[in-house]
Formats: sequence, C-alpha cells, structure tokens
Amino acid sequence: MTNFNIEQAAQQARLASLQIAKLSTDSKNQLLTLMADTIAANKSKILDANGKDIAAGRSKGLSEAMLDRLLLTNERIDGIRAAIIDIVNLADPVGNKSAVTKRPNGIEVSKMRIPLGVVAMIYEARPNVTAEAAALCIKSGNAVILRGGSEALHSNLAIAELLHQSLQQCQLSADIATVIPDPSRQVISEMLTLNQYIDLVIPRGGEGLIRFVSDNSRIPVIQHFKGVCHLYIDKYADLDKAVNILINGKTQRPSACNAIETVLVHKDIAAEFLPVANIALKPFAVSVHACADSIDYFQQASLASDADYAAEYLAQEVAVKQVDSFAAAIAHIERYSSDHTEVIVSQDYSRTNAFVSAVNSSVVMVNASSRFSDGGELGLGSEIGISTSKLHAYGPMGLQALTTQKFVVLGDGQVRP
Repeated sequence: MTNFNIEQAAQQARLASLQIAKLSTDSKNQLLTLMADTIAANKSKILDANGKDIAAGRSKGLSEAMLDRLLLTNERIDGIRAAIIDIVNLADPVGNKSAVTKRPNGIEVSKMRIPLGVVAMIYEARPNVTAEAAALCIKSGNAVILRGGSEALHSNLAIAELLHQSLQQCQLSADIATVIPDPSRQVISEMLTLNQYIDLVIPRGGEGLIRFVSDNSRIPVIQHFKGVCHLYIDKYADLDKAVNILINGKTQRPSACNAIETVLVHKDIAAEFLPVANIALKPFAVSVHACADSIDYFQQASLASDADYAAEYLAQEVAVKQVDSFAAAIAHIERYSSDHTEVIVSQDYSRTNAFVSAVNSSVVMVNASSRFSDGGELGLGSEIGISTSKLHAYGPMGLQALTTQKFVVLGDGQVRP
C-alpha cells in the first residue's frame, strides 16, 4: 500500500500517546475489557482472515513451525481474550512511587513510574501479538505501532479493525494502536529513523529480522536474537523429573523460543538417563544430534557438531552432549547460550545454588520446564517480548518493562545553599 505514510502515523501516535497516558486505571481496564469481548464476538471474521494467510503461507512453502505460529483457532482466539483479561486484572504500574527517602534538608525524593510514550513492535507470524501487545501498551499508558509480517497481514488487519472499533466506542483515538498495512521492508527502514516520535522498538521474530532492526535503528531496541535453551541433567538428578522436564520442554511446542534445544548430561548419570530419554522421545519423532559418547544410546541419531550446539531448531530436534563435570556444563552454556533460558535438574541444593549463581541468562530454572519462561507463566500477564540484552529490561517483558521512572521531589520552600 504505497499511500501509507509511516512518518505521519508516528506523529499521530505521539499525539495519541498523550491521550492514553492520561487515562485512569479504570478507564484503561474498561477499554481492554471491551477489546477482549469484541475480539471474542468476532471469531469468524478473524478466522476467515487467518484462513487466507494460512493458505498463502502454504503456497509460499512456509515451514510447519512458521505455520504453527501463524495459525489461529477458536481456542487460540479464546486465549487472546483470556490474555487481555489477565492484563486487565494486573496491577497498573503507572503512578506507582518507590524508593521514597527524606534528605537531611527535608525534601522528599521518590521515583514514579510513567509510560515510555510510543512503542513500535516489529514481529513475524503470531497474529495474537497484535492484540496482546496493544493491550500491554494500553495498560501501561503507551501508544503502540504494530508492524506484523506479510504472512499475517489479513489476520493483523482484521484484529486491528476490532481494536479500532473499541477505541472509537470509548471516544479515543484509533492512533493509540496503529497497525501498519504496508508489509514492505522499506517501511521498517523508515520507521527506525523516527526517533523524534518513537521511544522504543521491540522486534520479535527470526534472527535476521532482529539483527536488521538492531543494525539500522536510531531508536533504542530490545534484542532477542534467538532462544538456544539448555537443559542440564546433573549427576544428582531425579530421573523421573528429568525425563518429564525434557519431554515437556522439547516436545510440547517446539516452535516456541523457550523450547529446549540442547541437553547436557553429566557422565555419571548418562547410562541411566539416556536410554530412558531415548524411549521417551521416540513417540514424538525427535531427531537427535548426539556427541560421540551419547550417540549409541539413540537409534538413527547423527553425530553432533558445533553448529548443532549453536542451533535454535524450533522443531522436534535436539542436541545431546555428555559433560564430564558440573563446571563443563557451565562452560558449554557460557559458550553457546543465547541468554534466554537455562534449566538444571538436580536434587543437590548446593549444585542448584551454584548453577543459579554461575549462569546469567535472563531466566534460570531449577527442576522446572523451560516452557515456564513466559510472561504469563511468570505472573507478568502476556509478555510483549523477551529481552536477552540487559538494558533496560532482561527476560520476559510485562507491564513494568513498558514504563520508566521519573524523580519526584517534594519540598517546603527549600533552596540549595
């Protein structure tokens, strides 16, 4: 759509951000509830649009992982509604004061949470992001510009129409949630120069997209290049827990960025664990890339390479490696980690504590599935993204990560000597 003007849209979003920033918590919650109900009441419209995207995706040869991310069903639309209602029920961070101190001269100093302003989202597939990102931005008092991939254009525009319907019903500007109708890469390039209107860019998608955004943006970028998540089976692991965590982390939704991609097994438990893992993985047809010490435990496994240990498979595929020690497991994670999520299974408290201290990925788990590395599961509501860079947020990003803080100083006539 050549008539779409991204600079004008960004200017309008900046103006709209002043409107949403002034809304009370109750007003924002009423708006979000209306959005959730409007989406639920228009499932057929969304599914019709999504059907066009799925058909086009299949004809273009999109991978099964990408088609799964793109697909909407009745249940997934119910999930969108539930996610928005979860956001309604979360505490509003805007206006919260913290770090209140009184200085010797009597002035009171505190920090107050305020919206960022205008957030731009650039994402591939996953049309649920259109609704859930808009909801998170609205609850945190921000305007949002949403640029989905061309593969989800019909779905995103159908959802956008319902979001705008709700905004207009509440007599609010539709520019609070802008969905870009132009799928060209050029519109992204131009948007990334508009730092006078946009305060933060959050890309979600493949590593190529995120590197392009990071390399070309004049606006601060939340980075999450990929999710190479590790599961370390310690020599003191409970075997039943280890197998359950492996199967859930690898097979439940392999296209998710929090799926397990590499399993590290302490050599002292390998002879017990690997045969059981082999049997458990078989029903899911998981392809295994195993080290020389592990390959004989699996049927039709291939010998793992460095590239396998660096891979984000996003499929029923996993790398397996035996390690000689706890320290060797940590060293492997340090080398190949994408700073997303790492898991240890162990019944030894000192080992789990050491793992938590030594590993500095954005989420570190003890005896729990990597699939819990998700904003909703961690109590944040729907996440707007996952940051694997440490500024200004790290890990799944919820409402608070969409705000910043200003200093508030209360005095009674004090002047600086």
